[in-house]
Amino acid sequence: MMNLKQNLTVLFWLYRQKAKADGKAPIYARITIDGKYTELSTGKKATPKSWDANNKQILGSGLEVKLANQKLTQVQTDVERIFNGLQMHFREVTPAMVKNVYLGKPAIDEPKPIKPAPKNEQTVLEVFDEFVVRFEKRVEKGNASPGTLKHWRSTRKKVVAFIRYHFNSDDIRFSELPDTFAEDFYDYLTLYVKKPLAEVTARKQLKWIRQIVKIGVRKKLIVSNPMDGFKCSGGDVEVIPLEFWQVEKILHKSFTVERIAEVRDAFIFQCFTGFAYQDIYDLTPENIVLVGRKKERWLVKHRGKTDVGEMVPILPIVEELITQYRNHPYCITHNKLIPVNSNYRYNSYLKEIADLCEIRDITGNIRKLDTHDARHFFADMMLNNGVPLEDVSKMLGHKSIRTTMRYCRVRKSRISESVARVKQKLFTKSGELRSSLQFG
Repeated sequence: MMNLKQNLTVLFWLYRQKAKADGKAPIYARITIDGKYTELSTGKKATPKSWDANNKQILGSGLEVKLANQKLTQVQTDVERIFNGLQMHFREVTPAMVKNVYLGKPAIDEPKPIKPAPKNEQTVLEVFDEFVVRFEKRVEKGNASPGTLKHWRSTRKKVVAFIRYHFNSDDIRFSELPDTFAEDFYDYLTLYVKKPLAEVTARKQLKWIRQIVKIGVRKKLIVSNPMDGFKCSGGDVEVIPLEFWQVEKILHKSFTVERIAEVRDAFIFQCFTGFAYQDIYDLTPENIVLVGRKKERWLVKHRGKTDVGEMVPILPIVEELITQYRNHPYCITHNKLIPVNSNYRYNSYLKEIADLCEIRDITGNIRKLDTHDARHFFADMMLNNGVPLEDVSKMLGHKSIRTTMRYCRVRKSRISESVARVKQKLFTKSGELRSSLQFG
């Protein structure tokens, strides 16, 4: 019997989602062998502040901390010893086999009798497919967005890949979903796919699949929701909008290649309307509405992503672009206000524009410009010029003002102006502190 050459790694991590009232969360050991993994509890806990994620140990002094770190070292030693021992008896060792021996069980579990599934019990993908079919009908009737349908189909593909990877199966019944389903799926998306997702993106995927699991709970296909307690939101990510001078630089840059110039114009159109890519792509002359006694020209439509109405007065720079492209062959043929490429090409050209215009981020590197940067710029521009939050929320087509609040950002210039007023009040021109008597 020729043994396979296998690689074992043991990683300790803090299970923050299971933190108790005292702030301490359990420390788990992830046993990985050639990409496949399982996890076990070490029986030790730590607070997020005391956990050293780089060195995988608890910070601090004292006997309790010392003993806890010794336990982690012992777990690693035991796992490695068990792995080496199993390699002497089995051609291929799996993480589950190592975990079983560590817990005092036989390396290979005895097969459990398969319970016949109830006639009415559906699988995860069957329920997912039913949901997608219903959503397709909503899209056909105009009650839902094609873009959202695309997201649902994309999420389904990820679920299919995860089931094949983690369960070695084409599908699973709801009753077979483990309590660690959310954590397992999250780890798969952020650690074990070819192109791991960012934390925020992965949690958004979990938020989508949670809706499918909830359907299973409502149908009584599963007793409890294994995703309860898992935080699907990834926290607030600070949005760093483009500076006004950077947008001006893009606006005034001369491009000899027509396709680049058209993408630049579409981006500027977004910067001064706040419309997302999907919405600018769908704009037609019918979206121009005359508002009020003065018959102001506004752009009015339902946002594709949220189906919430968004309305924006047409600013002069936008009016110029509408006039410029009125007789463009693409706009005439497709009844559009402005020519817009596919999302992939649009973003590809924007990266080229950022390079040509030397648009840099806060680290000094060329910024990875994309269509959503224009929307962030519009929100930042409006909020920093005194437009009320509620009005900006309506213009952006947000369902909730809480979403719009992510765009609120205190600029250095505003801080400088505020402190300058305080400085003038507290200090003389020579820099001396004024007497408190002068303040009445």
